[in-house]
Amino acid sequence: MIAYIRGKLVQCQPAFAVVDTGGVAYLLHISLATYSRLRDQHDVQVATHMIVKEDGHYLYGFAEEQERQLFIQLISVNGVGPNTARVILSSLEPSEVRSAIARGDDTIFKRVKGIGPKTAQRIIIDLKDKVMKEVGQEVLSGTGKTDHRQEAMVALQALGFARIQIEQVLRSFGEQDLSIWSLEDLIKNCLKKLS
Repeated sequence: MIAYIRGKLVQCQPAFAVVDTGGVAYLLHISLATYSRLRDQHDVQVATHMIVKEDGHYLYGFAEEQERQLFIQLISVNGVGPNTARVILSSLEPSEVRSAIARGDDTIFKRVKGIGPKTAQRIIIDLKDKVMKEVGQEVLSGTGKTDHRQEAMVALQALGFARIQIEQVLRSFGEQDLSIWSLEDLIKNCLKKLS
C-alpha cells in the first residue's frame, strides 16, 4: 500500500492530479476539496489510498489525512463506492460529514448527487459508532471547530445522555457563562446538572 506521495505537482484538475516523484508520475483521483488545497502548490505531499479492481489499479489522493480516513470509512459502507465517496467529499467538508453522521442527519447525504434515502441511512447506521468515538475524542481534546454547545452535545450523547436532557441543561445556562467557559468547563457543568 502506498501511504503518501511527495513530489512536484505536474497537473491539477478538479477530478485528478498528477504528481511527479523523480521521474515517475502518479495519477491521483481527488475530490474538489483536495483540488482546492493543491491547485496553487508546486511541491506537494498527498495522502493516498489504492483500490485494486479487475479493470485496473486506482490511486486516490487526499490533501489531509482526515479526508483519507473518512474516504476509507465511506467505501466500507455497502453501496458506497470510491466515486460516490469522492462525490460526498467534494460536496461536503469532512467535518460536516462526520457531524451529520454523529447527529444521524441523513438529509445532508440525500442532497449529494447519487445518494438515495437507503444509502444515506446506511452511511449513518454503519459509521455512527466509529464517528462518535472520533468526534467524542476531538470534543474532549478541544480540537473540533464547531460551536461549544454542539461539541458538548455530541460528547454528552457519546456518554449516553439523551439529547432532550442535554438541550434542557444547555438552555439553563446564561449566555455570559457560555461565552467565558471553555469546552471542558461547559461539559463539566452539564455533567453536574445531568447527574
